[in-house]
Amino acid sequence: MTGTDPGMPRRWRVAVDVMGGDGAPSVPVAAGLAAAARWPVDILWLGPQERVAAELRRQGAGSPPPGRIVHASQVIEAGDSPVAALRRKQDSSIAVGMRLLREGEADAFVSAGSTGALMAAGKLMLGTLPGVARPALAAVLPTLDGRGFLMLDLGASAEADPEQLVQYAVMGAVYAREVLERPSPRVALLNIGSEAGKGNRLYRETYERLASSGLPFAGNVEARELFAGKADVVVCDGFTGNVALKAMEGAGEACWKLLKAEVARRPLARVAALLLRPVLLGVRRRLDYGEYGAALFLGLDGLVFKCHGSSDARALANGIGVAVKACQGRLLHRIGESIGKEDGEALGRGR
Repeated sequence: MTGTDPGMPRRWRVAVDVMGGDGAPSVPVAAGLAAAARWPVDILWLGPQERVAAELRRQGAGSPPPGRIVHASQVIEAGDSPVAALRRKQDSSIAVGMRLLREGEADAFVSAGSTGALMAAGKLMLGTLPGVARPALAAVLPTLDGRGFLMLDLGASAEADPEQLVQYAVMGAVYAREVLERPSPRVALLNIGSEAGKGNRLYRETYERLASSGLPFAGNVEARELFAGKADVVVCDGFTGNVALKAMEGAGEACWKLLKAEVARRPLARVAALLLRPVLLGVRRRLDYGEYGAALFLGLDGLVFKCHGSSDARALANGIGVAVKACQGRLLHRIGESIGKEDGEALGRGR
């Protein structure tokens, strides 16, 4: 299952974990219905049959509902140990989703469930694409110009070596080209300084390898420059990426709370805020992860997308839309072509 068959029908089969996330089952069902109305997709609804059917009826999905319900009698909870839960709950919605991918009955799997369980299940049940040493968690994050950039690894693996970071760069560049539609994606390395020679041994050696890789390498980028849009793909190890991601999320939330608190204690500011409401909401929307869809476990031999656990229906539907776009761009096939090709030569090839 190393790529999407070019002869497959245009309607893509996306498995949706109805039991994943804080808003389950109502949010995933609402998201799936919205996605089915917007994109060429057949939803495979994963969860306890009766509960999923009842939620579909409650939301007016009709009879029969769009897509197909695939019974999964168990749920992996947020507090479960990922590997132990997979052993004990082999009929969980996450395990069933992975089986559908492995057996070719689904083209992509979207879940807002446990990141650890998704990663463990993906590695155990799907494995990695040929030549991929280790998968990475990749997500599109906002930039000031509204284009966004892909960042990886965001926490799939805490450690990496230079060869793995270069593989992340290759996979990320393919994603940027096929899904974000960047013909020649600029790749940068997240580091403590922009000059060559900065960072520890891992990052210095990775810099040298990327500089001679044949990729459009933009050099180092500092964390404070991430929103400036200096690169289409930013690469780092999973520990660094996860810390950076959570710092960005926390800073954004803190700024919004501080703004609301300051407005609340000044009467004139409240009047101004009413006038500026469309502008403020526009800024918040530009910085909202929900606008950019789902994160993807790049390198697995299957398209597995992870949405934030607190995703609303709009964010989860956007994640399904990203999955459809990845299918349409034959992402797995393109990554398989690129991995192992010396100097990233496959990235320069057209379709």
